[in-house]
Amino acid sequence: MMRFSGEKVLMRIFIGESDRHGRKPLYEALVELFRQEGFAGATVLRGVAGFGASSVYHTDKLLELSTDLPLVVEVVEEQERIDALMPRIDAMMDGGMITLEKATVIRYERRSEREGARP
Repeated sequence: MMRFSGEKVLMRIFIGESDRHGRKPLYEALVELFRQEGFAGATVLRGVAGFGASSVYHTDKLLELSTDLPLVVEVVEEQERIDALMPRIDAMMDGGMITLEKATVIRYERRSEREGARP
């Protein structure tokens, strides 16, 4: 794998923990899609509280425990690769929100490449 640096795009996909694609949780299906497409990486972050378009408040507080906490799936990739995959992502989602922003990647390389470069 070549070094991954320079101007890229950060895509954030805001969904709920209970969102599904077929029989899988949506976040798992999205991460699997990005992996199959050879993206450099993907991360799923779980929120402790939030609300979306419905204005229903979801929280992880014990007395108000929600079964639908907010999730954010993040990937950093070339704009063209994200654009090419967007129709498939849209088809997987029933709701949620996607944001895109420019990101400058300082450094990303496989761990084995770093270890191989050591004296």
